[in-house]
Parts: sequence; structure tokens; C-alpha cells
Amino acid sequence: MISAAAIYALLAVSPVAASSLYDFSMPNIDGKPTSLKKFKGKVVLVVNVASKCGLTPQYDALQKVYEANKDKGLVVLGFPANNFGGQEPGTDAEIKTFCSSNYNVTFPMFSKISVKGEDIHPLYKWLLAQTENHSDIEWNFGKFLIARDGSKVLRFSPRDTVESPNVKKAIESLLAEK
Repeated sequence: MISAAAIYALLAVSPVAASSLYDFSMPNIDGKPTSLKKFKGKVVLVVNVASKCGLTPQYDALQKVYEANKDKGLVVLGFPANNFGGQEPGTDAEIKTFCSSNYNVTFPMFSKISVKGEDIHPLYKWLLAQTENHSDIEWNFGKFLIARDGSKVLRFSPRDTVESPNVKKAIESLLAEK
């Protein structure tokens, strides 16, 4: 069986070469290569997630906003990361089971990646480069909201939930753009 690291090495796109979110391919939570092009035309909310964090209950709100808005063009993409206090120690299979059994997560989940440090995944390098705040991801449940055409990337802190007025307004605004 090929490791997730080997898959990343094969699929990774240099953040310098990437012009949009759609230039990346990532293994999903089941290890299957997934081109992010499949989300072109949607408003995309990228979230680094963790199962053993004080912010883990945000999965519930993420699932609710996804369910309420998926037919309007919103997709939530979950990227498990173990960069903060070892709060995502599980395997992809364990993470998938946790998310589905505890929060009924149906939005797309991806294989565990690094969102910070020397081994930061190119996707997160690209996301950080697209925002005014280029600083490292602060903690689990940091959020990036991307417009349908990939031209606009908004960043929200881990403490900003999808129910926070600023996040809710940004989602509604981007969904209204066609």
C-alpha cells in the first residue's frame, strides 16, 4: 500500500505554480486521489480539522452550514491536521469513523496533512499566500473561504465559527455572486 506521504509527493503542486485552488489534487479520506477541480464553480470553505480539540464541536456547525447551503453551491472541505498539540493523532480511517459517528459529517474530508511548519502542504502554502495575513495557521479549525471562480480567498480564525456574523455574511455574499 502506498503511503499518504508518497501520494502527496506524486500529487503535490508547487504553490508558486498554482494559480487557483483547482490546480491541486489531494487524496481524500479514503486515500483516493481527488482533483479539487471538481469543486470549480462552488464557494469552497477549507478547514483544518482535529478530533481531540476544544474546537472539535465546530464539526456540527460545519455540517449544518454545508447541508443548508450545498444546493446553493457551498462545499466544505475538511483537512485533518495534527500540528497543534497532537489533537489529531488518528489514522484517516479513525478520523472518518469519528466524524461520521459523532457529527454525521457528509462534506468531503481529505487525508491528514500538515498545515504549518517545514512540512506544510503546498495547498496551505498557497492558501496563506492568497490572503493579507500570511502568518501561520494559528490552531485547528482555521478557515479559508474561496469564491466560485477561485479569485477571492478570505481567511477566518479558528474561533470564528460558521455561525459568526462575519463568516455567515461572507458565505452569503459569495453564494449570491454568480
